[in-house]
Amino acid sequence: MNTVTDTAAGRAADGGGDAGAAEHVDVLIVGAGLSGIGAARQLKAALPRRTFAIVEARDAAGGTWDLFRYPGVRSDSDMHTLGYRFRPWTAAEAIADGPSILSYIRDTAAEAGIDQHIRFGHRVVAASWSPANARWSVEAECDGGRARYVARFLYLCTGYYRYDAGYQPELPGLAEFGGTVVHPQSWPDGLDYAGKRVVVVGSGATAVTLVPAMAGTAAHVTMLQRSPSYVGALPSVDKAANWLRRVLGDHGGYAVTRWKNIARQTLLYRLSRSRPELVKSMLRKAAIRQLPDGYDVDVHFRPDYNPWDQRLCLAPDGDLFRAIRQGQASVVTGRIGSLTPAGIRLESGESLDADIIVTATGLRLLALGGITLTVDGHEVKLPETMAYKGMMISGVPNFAYTFGYTNASWTLRADLAAGYVVRLVRYLSSHGYDACVPVRDESVAELPLLDFQSGYVQRSLHEFPKAGARGPWRVVMSYPHDLRALRYGRISDGHLRFTRAGEQ
Repeated sequence: MNTVTDTAAGRAADGGGDAGAAEHVDVLIVGAGLSGIGAARQLKAALPRRTFAIVEARDAAGGTWDLFRYPGVRSDSDMHTLGYRFRPWTAAEAIADGPSILSYIRDTAAEAGIDQHIRFGHRVVAASWSPANARWSVEAECDGGRARYVARFLYLCTGYYRYDAGYQPELPGLAEFGGTVVHPQSWPDGLDYAGKRVVVVGSGATAVTLVPAMAGTAAHVTMLQRSPSYVGALPSVDKAANWLRRVLGDHGGYAVTRWKNIARQTLLYRLSRSRPELVKSMLRKAAIRQLPDGYDVDVHFRPDYNPWDQRLCLAPDGDLFRAIRQGQASVVTGRIGSLTPAGIRLESGESLDADIIVTATGLRLLALGGITLTVDGHEVKLPETMAYKGMMISGVPNFAYTFGYTNASWTLRADLAAGYVVRLVRYLSSHGYDACVPVRDESVAELPLLDFQSGYVQRSLHEFPKAGARGPWRVVMSYPHDLRALRYGRISDGHLRFTRAGEQ
């Protein structure tokens, strides 16, 4: 794809085609989900004279929380850390359901006037950087045609997974099954599971959410897992947070609770890495206390990996364990041999009767929303690049993306990344620069972008930029570390090159 300058963009608009007139902004944000709305709110508050727009592929704001509609959809992080730093979460429940989170996001956008800057139904497909005028020319598909944007800075808040479809492994004998097969990411409206036998295939966060949500309405729900996951129980209501809010007010109580929960998350993660056997024992004992006497915990709730090698699943108020105690749900550990007209036959020979099979088998990752990046006429090959501070890419000017934590709430890192973008845009202006680009240090050894063993990550990690073995190329899943580096660290650190338009 050829680089398109402002002049060329104008000629394209005046000379026909389906792009129309290009919209010029200082910052173009891609994605109107939790991250994109938060980024726009920070940008507008800190740099009110800067122009910006948000382009969103879907027809509504909310991202993940507008997309997922399966029963019981909720956060697997507390809302005092999943919520925005600048807008307190005031509901009594710390573990919120999907509709409540969606309302929180949309209310944030409406109160700040962010919703007026969103261009819905615009799917960005390509972005081209011109060093001659230090601008991005961005193309989006919309209404069967194309729209064009020209921006000084491009900020992707697209998340990291593919929105159109989840991961669906091959199911032998699928055509023989006489019931319904659904994936949580594409949950059909009005699916009636009352009185039905349901098998949920998977043991991750989605499965742990679905099983107790469907139990009681369904005749019975079985969670079928190839191998166990760690499941921890946490109260859905944070009594300390609600007390602090009464004493200190919404903002004061929220701030204190946020740091309390950050400290708890950080401590658990560090303890899991330094003393995994201790954390394994704690989780095992907690599961034993909540499951029926004699339950085979070591078969169904004792993984063969260490805590936080994969994300720890959350059962608010121990709802999964309660459903098992009450006989409404069960867990089977085994491998699928094939589907049959009546359900699933395992490799062991055991059969599971099912009217509905839910394939909670995970996500499909998608690097940078599938957008093709071009710099000075050369397509960027992501696996050949290196991530700078976990949010920029070597050799790509005036560009950032949001990639949240795997071991804590996504929004914690999204908030820091947005704040860093604000600082960077302000720095460019105050020092008379038009562009900045991370310059890769070839002596830095490559590492995978994420040190995370979940299957959905490992299947696609090769399509993403690399991380480096030392800072600022090293991706550290630590809020205290990133707080120092992104909110308070120097902008000009010797790894960013600053230029003016026309300079190489």
